[in-house]
Amino acid sequence: MPSEGHKPAGYLPRVVDRQVEEYLDTFGAVEIAGTKWCGKTWTALEHAASVSYVDLDLSLAQDDPSLMLLGERPHVIDEWQLVPSIWDHVRHEVDGTRGLRGAWILTGSSSPRNRGDGGNAPSHSGVGRIGRVRMSPMSLAESGESTGSVSLAALFEGRFDQCKAPVDTMGLVEAACRGGWPEAVGMDSVRAQRIAREYLRLSLDEGVPAQGRSGDVARRLVRSIARNLGQSTTYRTIIEDMYGAEEDPGSHVSAETVASYIDLLKRLYLVEELRGWEPPSRSKRRLVTRPKRYFADPSLAVAALGLSVESLLGDWQTFGLVFESLCLRDLAVYARALEMSSNEPLRYYRDDSGLEADAVIELVDGRWAAFEVKVSDERVPEGVSSLKRLRKKVVSDSPTARVHPPEFMAVITGTSGYAREVEEGIYAIPIRVLGT
Repeated sequence: MPSEGHKPAGYLPRVVDRQVEEYLDTFGAVEIAGTKWCGKTWTALEHAASVSYVDLDLSLAQDDPSLMLLGERPHVIDEWQLVPSIWDHVRHEVDGTRGLRGAWILTGSSSPRNRGDGGNAPSHSGVGRIGRVRMSPMSLAESGESTGSVSLAALFEGRFDQCKAPVDTMGLVEAACRGGWPEAVGMDSVRAQRIAREYLRLSLDEGVPAQGRSGDVARRLVRSIARNLGQSTTYRTIIEDMYGAEEDPGSHVSAETVASYIDLLKRLYLVEELRGWEPPSRSKRRLVTRPKRYFADPSLAVAALGLSVESLLGDWQTFGLVFESLCLRDLAVYARALEMSSNEPLRYYRDDSGLEADAVIELVDGRWAAFEVKVSDERVPEGVSSLKRLRKKVVSDSPTARVHPPEFMAVITGTSGYAREVEEGIYAIPIRVLGT
């Protein structure tokens, strides 16, 4: 039954806190969705007066979902997706009271399947009634491992102050292995990696089978994604990677099956897809728009590959991929907090000439910025050169061009000692000084 909300002791402020408050002032209800163990319930309780835990009262919730809505408002309904009809009850209650704001906060670590796919999702999307806040594991700024001295929002406003950055290679590798799990803050990386490994175990041994799918297939897929981290890999390549030792890998799973498993891992918020950015330019050159795939947190890639701090220090190329994953996690967290952020603000760019940018942030008003990720300061010139070619290519001098120049461009680094302007409008920014 509903209970009074208890503010979490030792709560660490999150980037989404302001967005949650704004959405409570805008919508009748707010959903906080995202990766399991990333702190959704704690954040919800920080903004709530009472709570219902659906997993603790599952039979009651299934018999009468409306009981989960009872309690002082704002009222948290934790793990609502276990009884998807709760969503429809919330929507109907919001519809029934004109001007209702901030009555319920729903939290969930998976998305129910669409009814059209044979699933049990809510019958209505809730658009206009239930606002959705996406939450990720903690960024370095949230866990206290970035000073936040360089503000992403300020860069979009044309403000930048150079500053000194912490240079700690071992600490950077440890941060990637530890991950953004709130429970791991302050832990050494060895103990924290147990959290990531346990997360994968529970997801593959319990979460996937609970959806009626094979844990073995999902495990092979997870390892393939880890081995091809940040690549726009085809389904055929994934299948060959999953069953490479077999004579006929395609006899095990089809491309359609792989696609369905990737969709499941996305709905479990385990895997993230980064879609290609398609600027409305006049260039006829074909863009590569297959999505790149990452894990919700870099520690999951480390766990899936069976790596450690020591092994990554001895394999800098692999750490480069893990570091890119860490940077994209943080950029996504900061980008979603921007006032003019779209629902999917983070993309990547690559065309068939090989020209690319690891990340592009585009706001709803058309402003954009591009990023390259390089671990070492020595590779900053390489990143700057690539960004300049991108700017030249997609921004035409023609008065009919529809692409505005970027607000700024940046090379995100791991071991640089300073955040600085390298050329006009192009910066080198260590990840451990970046923030909202």
